[in-house]
Amino acid sequence: MANPTATDLAKRQCVPCEGGAKALDAQQVADYLKAVPHWNLTEDGRRIQRAWRVKDFLTGLDFFQRIAAIAEQEDHHPDLHLAGYRNVTIELWTHALGGLSENDFILASKIDMLPVELTP
Repeated sequence: MANPTATDLAKRQCVPCEGGAKALDAQQVADYLKAVPHWNLTEDGRRIQRAWRVKDFLTGLDFFQRIAAIAEQEDHHPDLHLAGYRNVTIELWTHALGGLSENDFILASKIDMLPVELTP
């Protein structure tokens, strides 16, 4: 998909990685990142991540539960981190490919649509 938007991605469904599938190349990743501007490429270039500072511990756990529901529906599961009782970080990557696929950006766009109460 050339120059996808967040809306385009959120309408899509994650698809299983079939044999022979390859991770996105650097240009494709750069194009997809434009659609999810709050997400950053990790230093190794193989994952995307986003961080939030939520209201409190229970808010973080509730956010994770809602993300989990989407992840299960999409059959694509992020790495979830909660540190310091309200610092949430989510990392996405396609484990089977050892890098990024369109699925990561689909899930990122759907996570971005979830409301979450942030700390003032």
